Amino acid sequence: MSKVRLFLDHPLAEGQGVPLGSDQAHYLFGVMRLAVGARLAVFNGRDGEWVAEVAEAGKRGGILRAVAQVRDQEMPPDLWLLFAPIKKARTDFIVEKAAEMGCRRILPVQTEFTNSERVRADRLRAHAVEAAEQCGGVFVSEVAEMARLGDVLAGWDGGRTLWFCDETLAGGVGPVPERTGGPGAVLIGPEGGFSDAERARLRGLPFARSVRLGPRILRADTAAVAALTLWQGVEGDWR
Repeated sequence: MSKVRLFLDHPLAEGQGVPLGSDQAHYLFGVMRLAVGARLAVFNGRDGEWVAEVAEAGKRGGILRAVAQVRDQEMPPDLWLLFAPIKKARTDFIVEKAAEMGCRRILPVQTEFTNSERVRADRLRAHAVEAAEQCGGVFVSEVAEMARLGDVLAGWDGGRTLWFCDETLAGGVGPVPERTGGPGAVLIGPEGGFSDAERARLRGLPFARSVRLGPRILRADTAAVAALTLWQGVEGDWR
């Protein structure tokens, strides 16, 4: 079987035919040179991983046929990442790594010092899909539309613990995160840090926990990876 893995936003079941769009057809038949009868791995984020066979191949489309399921659907721990978008390449990096590390939901948030006023959620979703394809995952992280941090916090479910990564704790002795065993989220601030008002609000929320990411102040993209690693070690499936 080909080593190609492809995400398909389509139901998968034995014998199920799956139509391909022009971009998928170009990738499979133009770039990867697959032909009728070739087999590859496919997943849709809901039905596990399947072996599929190329039933029809064309320049602008094609059809795959699901043959057999080879992996059940697997769900990562219930972890969200909230982050303030930064420069395009670094924002892409954050989304890719969050998807690879098993975030269920990725939420770009607008803070007082956020430099980017808008992001293309569809482009970030494509990065999350690509990360799942390349890393062997069968789950694709949800990427939400950008929202104001204050609005997100106002509608927060208090049963989800929020790790607030506070850069002012660097160089000191910060609180050691304790395991709660419940759903969680990590919040990473912008390049300019959180405002005094945002920090005061976060520290006053009953579901928020201030977290120190070591003795040094980290760039936002580095902080995201460090914080997700810490959460996975304490709360997730890396123990």
